[in-house]
Amino acid sequence: MILLPILASCLPLLGSVAGLLTSRAQLAGGIAVAAAVGSLGAAVAEAAMTGGGAPIASAGSFIYVDGISAFFAITVAIVVLLAGIGSIAYVHAQQVRGELSPNRVRAYFVLWGLFAGSMVASVETANLGLLFVLVEACTLASVVLVAIEGRTSGLEAGWRYVIISSLGITIALVGTLFVFFAATALPGSPEQHLTWAYLVHHARQLDGTGLRLGFLLAVVGYGTKVGLVPMHTWLPDAHAEAPSPASAMLSGALLNVGMYAILRYVVIADRALGPAYASHVLLTFGFLSVALGALFLVRRRDFKRLWAYSSVEHMGIIAIGLGFGGVLGLYGALLHTLNHAVGKAVLFLAGGTLVLAYETRQASRISGVLSSLPVTGAVLLLGSLAVVGSPPFGLFISEFTIVRAGLAAQSPALVGLLLLLLVLAFIGFMYTTSRMVLGEPKGQQRQPYPGRLGAVLAAVPILLGLAGLLVLGLWVPGVLNSLLMHSVEVIR
Repeated sequence: MILLPILASCLPLLGSVAGLLTSRAQLAGGIAVAAAVGSLGAAVAEAAMTGGGAPIASAGSFIYVDGISAFFAITVAIVVLLAGIGSIAYVHAQQVRGELSPNRVRAYFVLWGLFAGSMVASVETANLGLLFVLVEACTLASVVLVAIEGRTSGLEAGWRYVIISSLGITIALVGTLFVFFAATALPGSPEQHLTWAYLVHHARQLDGTGLRLGFLLAVVGYGTKVGLVPMHTWLPDAHAEAPSPASAMLSGALLNVGMYAILRYVVIADRALGPAYASHVLLTFGFLSVALGALFLVRRRDFKRLWAYSSVEHMGIIAIGLGFGGVLGLYGALLHTLNHAVGKAVLFLAGGTLVLAYETRQASRISGVLSSLPVTGAVLLLGSLAVVGSPPFGLFISEFTIVRAGLAAQSPALVGLLLLLLVLAFIGFMYTTSRMVLGEPKGQQRQPYPGRLGAVLAAVPILLGLAGLLVLGLWVPGVLNSLLMHSVEVIR
């Protein structure tokens, strides 16, 4: 059993090996995609083995897979697979144009594998010390991807990303230490004092003051990775400057890794302090994030920054769902995690086609995408409607579930505020994207991909992702529903 999480986290490293062996984007990308398929298969197998039963665990919880871990591993692996397919087309196109040298292509796939593997590994541990190390590894692997194209703005974004993220992860480390000290009076070895299952079992014996401070610092620290306000400032720059498949991984997967870390601390705090403390913290950060994200969606000039601020908003929605609590709140938050991950992967991968065709990220210079690039235009329009929570897509269901959770928690004022902010986000987001998709084409567009294969490979992940969002809006498969309910049981 322990072999499954090892495979899930180590298989993406084959993409790194491929990058070391060849500078041909299509070959290295093909190997990376095959590895991503294997990683997703292992994550699904983990979910099947842990559903309703005992977790897969090693000594010290260095490897630990329960329902929560399996759900997040599947979510991350789906995004990694979609981004891997998109990488073949996008990186090959840049290589043919001479925008990426052979060495940069090698570096891209080496770092892609390290980034993907570290993210999967992060959600398959419940040792709080190792969790900190793995989340920091995600930063180190992804920061070079942000600047891989060599633009000055990309280098600046990379530096800002590493500085702010390192500060945040340092705060998370301090929070981890406070939780460790809160457990000093517990029996057992010091190693157990960083083990999530052990801390949950002995939660009522933890020192309340140390745990309160440790939880708050963990939310602030890991909230930097999530993009919660006010620790979000790196996110719009990094997501805008990274290659589009890397942006998809940053927005669709890395943010969820940070949320996984926060969720582990939420369970400990709820058991030790009662649900009110963690709920108030999450609702505060959640509403701040939704409010700022919605406001910054108004008249964004750079469409990738628009989508990045949308991620800030959606991470806030997830935090609000966790803050409302109860079965509905937790279920809705987890389902929204999956929906948002797929939705943002679709948009950023479609955005890669726009960047290649129009050679700009300025929304005002793009018009008539539906006429000039019909598949990309249709996906961009439908994907935008999905991300802003329109029916019949999955994000509508998860947002509706979170609203129901707020009403069940007898918080009508907060629900009203949330609905008002969602309307503002809808208007700001769709104002920009609809103007890009509709209307008459502007100027001349380049052929985005050299050859039919590149165009097909670029279309496959965005069409698959969009189809998945439609399915989740109409029907939550029984297997997924069982995994979500099992995860809710673990959290409660």
